[in-house]
Amino acid sequence: MTLNVYEQYFAADMVANGVQRHAALVMLIADSEAGNIHYEAAVTFFPHNSEDDYSVSYDAYYSKTLYQAKGRRSKKREQALMVELPSHIDELAKETGGKVFWDQPLREAKWG
Repeated sequence: MTLNVYEQYFAADMVANGVQRHAALVMLIADSEAGNIHYEAAVTFFPHNSEDDYSVSYDAYYSKTLYQAKGRRSKKREQALMVELPSHIDELAKETGGKVFWDQPLREAKWG
């Protein structure tokens, strides 16, 4: 079962496939299957050309495995991963020429 433990929209800056991106959806994703747990940091940059434009395009989607082992979801582990999440997202964004503006959230965080 795949679940977005956390997701939030932020202002961002990036050009991907010739299209300017003004926002990013940041996620901490948990995937549990057959007694294994996998956590991943993910970000997708999208145009956000107006205040109400939340049409997320997945052509600028980047992710990184943070944890993978036998076991199940752990609130304690998720809290620790949330502390590290911004630095992992910044690393992914930097590698692709993008930037997430953490001090400019576009919506409240959603927790799964």
